[in-house]
Amino acid sequence: MGMRFSFIKLRKYCYILSLIVIIAGFISLGIQGLNLGIDFTGGSLIELKFEQSVAVEDVRSVLDESGLPQDSTVQESEGNVIMIRTEDLSQEESTKLLQSMEEEFGSYDMLRNESVGPTIGKELRNNAILALVIAFVLMVVYIAIRFELLTGLAAVSGVVHVILITVGLVSIFRLDVDSTFIAALLTIVGYSINDTIVIFDRIRENMGKRKKDDPLDELVNTSVWQTLVRSINTGVSVILALLAMLIFGGTTLKTFVVVMLIGIVVGAYSSIFVSSPLWYDYRRLRGGRL
Repeated sequence: MGMRFSFIKLRKYCYILSLIVIIAGFISLGIQGLNLGIDFTGGSLIELKFEQSVAVEDVRSVLDESGLPQDSTVQESEGNVIMIRTEDLSQEESTKLLQSMEEEFGSYDMLRNESVGPTIGKELRNNAILALVIAFVLMVVYIAIRFELLTGLAAVSGVVHVILITVGLVSIFRLDVDSTFIAALLTIVGYSINDTIVIFDRIRENMGKRKKDDPLDELVNTSVWQTLVRSINTGVSVILALLAMLIFGGTTLKTFVVVMLIGIVVGAYSSIFVSSPLWYDYRRLRGGRL
């Protein structure tokens, strides 16, 4: 197949790179945590698009005059868009605030006006965690039945690696964590495990043809190269679809799409540069026996 580099020989550098990103994510989680949306914390989210540019300080003044809490957050986005996240507002309070905004800054387009009570927010958070745990357990069971323990261990390690890096980057970049984030995370886990299983299936196939003296690292490397085009084509197709959603999908899909983009890239990297080398290292530690 001509000259080609070895993914197995690169594995230590990949492990170090992943470790650096994961540690940075843990530091970010420890310092600033996740930017939980109203889906999980409860509260009101109002997003308005004005005809003219509006300063964040002026919006805060209107909030203060309306008697809203000091910890209400105001964010400015492109296109004269202002997003306000505050405590759970009643219908009357919401209407009064919107009237004040119109009087102060002129007419606007309403992009979002969502409200979630604190009890529902807590319930959604617990259900989201439960969904992730169930998905993870079922995946482990499937891989253990489909392959064998070491393969399952390597695949699960790869999925944990993807989740840790994705969540860490979401914390670092202060992306909103709402119900769409959980949907994106579950999709990423499914995509990553699918990509990994394709490679492991090829490894198992090549193991059946393996001669006694064939080096294990070369077998793994050959298997990765044989599935590489498929992995790249799948990844690029998904990324193109996500970019189209990012451009034309509107603000409500933004968190989902950005988290998906991060996860798809990390998932593809993990399958090729982490899960497969881990399988090699686990088997090597066991003496290379079948």
